[in-house]
Amino acid sequence: MEELEKVKDKIKDFILECKDEKSLKLLDLLPTGKMLRSKLILKIAGVNEESIKLCAIVEMIHASSLLHDDVIDEADTRRGKPSINALFDNKTSIMFGDVLYSKAFTELSQMNKDIAYTVSNAVTLLSIGEMLDVDLTDSFNTSYEKYLDMIYKKTASLIEASAKSAAILSNKNREKYALYGRNLGLAFQMIDDILDITQDSATLGKPAMLDFVEGKVTIPYLLLYERVEDKKRLQSLYKKSLSKEEEAWIKEQMFETKALKDSINKAKDLGNEAIQAVKDENNESLVEIMSAMINREF
Repeated sequence: MEELEKVKDKIKDFILECKDEKSLKLLDLLPTGKMLRSKLILKIAGVNEESIKLCAIVEMIHASSLLHDDVIDEADTRRGKPSINALFDNKTSIMFGDVLYSKAFTELSQMNKDIAYTVSNAVTLLSIGEMLDVDLTDSFNTSYEKYLDMIYKKTASLIEASAKSAAILSNKNREKYALYGRNLGLAFQMIDDILDITQDSATLGKPAMLDFVEGKVTIPYLLLYERVEDKKRLQSLYKKSLSKEEEAWIKEQMFETKALKDSINKAKDLGNEAIQAVKDENNESLVEIMSAMINREF
């Protein structure tokens, strides 16, 4: 996508302005992902100087949060490549994340006041969401509200802010697009959590059913806990390296209690609510993005 190359060029321009060789070198080592937030902004606001700048700011903030994430998770790969903390050290990863954050905020301060507020507020929520995510792995969480609050803040808030800011930039209905972005973020995270159970290790690029082992009680496990007869057995497997039999038992219970099926339906409901919100906005590509995500094979 030619537009996404413009976003990458803009990020490079911003880092060049920092006049720091190491930051440029680190930027080149940073793997770029799907750039979902940029795609969303450009689909809503079109391609122009301001929308490209907004994309670059949001991508730098997102990249910074991932650099900090990799340190927290002690991850040595990111998108199939060695992570910055693995190539250098934790300090470098944190400080380069701070360079990206602060440069993004410098540029954000020069934009429309409502956009600056919307994005910076989301970054506060994102940081709180990161802390909630860590806290929720301390013990077996049984609260759906806590899970939803955490994934909203950690994942959906910046996607929501991206869609809302793009609407502000292009004088469109900010509330409709904010709802679309929020639900896209929530559904995206729920589906990611569901795939951890339904896909095999080769497809995922990481061990299957790793979330539960790492202490993450995601939506399928929350629904399973509500419905399963042997709650003690499920709790005893939490944060445990699972045997093949234990994995099979969890999957079997997921199907029997319909916990997996209903988790997928919850993600689909969020997606359909988002499609309804923008159906009168003549933006077929947003409908397609959401439809493709919620109607995939699980």
